Amino acid sequence: MKTLVVTQAGQLKVQEIDRPQITERQALVKTVSCGICGTDTTLIRQAFKGFGQSQYPLVLGHEGVGEVVEVGAQVKSFKLGDQVILPFVSEPSVGGVPLHSGWGAFSEYGVLDDAKAYDSGEAPEAAVAQQVLPDFIDRYEAPVLVTLREVLSTIRYFGIQPGESVVVYGSGPVAITFVKLLRLMGVDEVTVVVRSGQKAELMKQFGATACINSREEDVREQIRSRVPEGVCYVLDAVGSESILYEAITLLRDRGEILCYGVPKVNHMMLDWTEAPYNWKLNFQQMPYKAEEAACHEQVLEWVAEGKLVLSDFISEIVDFAQVLDAFQDHLDGKTMKKVIIKYD
Repeated sequence: MKTLVVTQAGQLKVQEIDRPQITERQALVKTVSCGICGTDTTLIRQAFKGFGQSQYPLVLGHEGVGEVVEVGAQVKSFKLGDQVILPFVSEPSVGGVPLHSGWGAFSEYGVLDDAKAYDSGEAPEAAVAQQVLPDFIDRYEAPVLVTLREVLSTIRYFGIQPGESVVVYGSGPVAITFVKLLRLMGVDEVTVVVRSGQKAELMKQFGATACINSREEDVREQIRSRVPEGVCYVLDAVGSESILYEAITLLRDRGEILCYGVPKVNHMMLDWTEAPYNWKLNFQQMPYKAEEAACHEQVLEWVAEGKLVLSDFISEIVDFAQVLDAFQDHLDGKTMKKVIIKYD
C-alpha cells in the first residue's frame, strides 16, 4: 500500500509499504481521508519532542478517517462498512523490515484496536478514541473532528471558564478552532494576535471579539488599554518562545500561559522580571486520548445542531496523487485553514 514517509534527511516521499495485518482484537480500515496537521510539519522538520534521528524514516499522519473492511474475531465495537475515525499504522514495515511510526494515518490502510476486546488496562491508549462516525458526517470533512476533539479536550484540561479574558496567539487551523470553541463555551472576550489584516478578518469570522496585528500594533499596549490589570489566560497556538516572552507581560496576578503549539526548540531562557508575582506556565503537547474521546459526543452534537460546520475549517480537499504539492503549500504557509487529503 502507498503511504507518506519522512526520510532521515527530513524529506517527504510517497512509498510502498506492507499492508498491516490485524489481530483478533483489531479492525482493518481503508483510508478515505486524512488531514494535514501542524504536528506533521514539526515531524517533517525533525523538531517534535521524542522523535530523534533514530526514529526516521517514519510514516506520517494522525487525522485519518476510513471505512472498516475487515474485523477480527473478538471485535465488538466495529462492523464492516462503519465509517471510523483515528486509524493508525503503529507497526509499519517494508518487506517485513520495520519502519518507525508517526502514527501513519496517511497510509491507504490503517488499524483500529477495539477497546472492548481487551481486558481492562490492556488496550492501546488510542483505542478509546477510535470511534464510529454517524452518517450525517461527510467522510472527506471528517478529519476536522480530530482537531475539534483535541482542542475541546485541551480547553477542558486548561480549565478556561466563561467570563475569563483570553488572548490567543495564532491564526492557523488550531487557533481558529480554539477561538470557535471558546466562544461556543461561553467565553465572551477572545482577543487574537495575528500578523496580517487578512488573518484578522479570518479570525473574526470564527468569533474573535478583537484582533491585534502584531506587525502594526504594540500588543502589550493594546491589551493593557483594554484590560489594565492583565488577562487571565494567554494561549500560544503557534509554538514560539518569543510568544512566551511577550505573554508574561500580559498576565494579571495568578494568570496563566497556556502552551498548545509545539515549540520548535525544547529549551529556552525566560525572563519573568515583568511577570506578576504569581503566575503559571502550562504545557499541553499531547492530549490524552481518553479526554479526546470524552469530547466526541459534544462535538458531534454541535455539528448536528449547525453550531459547527466542518467545511468552514477547510481550505481545500486534495487527491492523494497531489499530496506532496499539498504539503509543500502547507509548509510554505500558503493555506490558511485545514487541508484534507482524500483517497477515493
